[in-house]
Amino acid sequence: MQIEWNAHMFSSDFSRYPLHSRAAYAPDQSQFVPDPLALYMERMNTEGIDRAVLVHPEPYGDDHRLVLDCLEREPGLFLGTSLYFPGDPDASQKLTNLVKSQPKIISTRFHAHRKTTAYLKSFAEDGVRAIWRTAGELGLVIELHIGPEFGAEIADIMRLYPDFPVLIDHFAEPQWGTAIEYVDILRLADFKNVYMKISGLGHFSDDAPFYADMRPFTRWVVDAFGPERLVWGSGSPKIIDTHLDHFTADERAKVRGGNLQRLLPFSA
Repeated sequence: MQIEWNAHMFSSDFSRYPLHSRAAYAPDQSQFVPDPLALYMERMNTEGIDRAVLVHPEPYGDDHRLVLDCLEREPGLFLGTSLYFPGDPDASQKLTNLVKSQPKIISTRFHAHRKTTAYLKSFAEDGVRAIWRTAGELGLVIELHIGPEFGAEIADIMRLYPDFPVLIDHFAEPQWGTAIEYVDILRLADFKNVYMKISGLGHFSDDAPFYADMRPFTRWVVDAFGPERLVWGSGSPKIIDTHLDHFTADERAKVRGGNLQRLLPFSA
């Protein structure tokens, strides 16, 4: 089974799905369409994607109406993520209520790197740790769109909650950190429940569509995490063959979807 974890749903129907006043960034609205789910399902057919995790984008803040509507429309194909503001004292309860009302929400996300501090400035904040603890107790995957500067802080939380699964987005955005900071990201591979997502290569490479110029870097990272703790999201699935050609076919199949099939409650 081929599973993608990265599909961001954006709709041009702003009356139903308004952008949040505290949006972390301003998206390119020229790319929005009235029915993003239908458009994504065309991609699924083209790329042979069997299931997907729909990512609730940061510009919607903690308003989850769009991703919830998508999950209601196609419950057999999709799971979804969530996002809350760590400064909101009710965030943990809101997350609990959301998951109770829609069990296909299987993750909550944190968004922090040098380009934005809209959601949090440190993973040592009480609000961050409260959401983290609630997410873990609910059995959610904790998704991190972080920069390398937060690697050491993530390790501190992992020591507190080593059994909670964590997924790092986009190779932890290496272009926004230093080599010394990135060592802290690689050290997170020492925790058995930390996964790395092979995604976002276009954020730091122009060598589309497979970004082969980044192979020395990706080899360093994927070998640290190994085939059991890598997942795929964004770009062509052929990126897996380009960057993991030293893995066996069975190992690449785990990265394409097998690891997520084991980790998440996808339907058969």
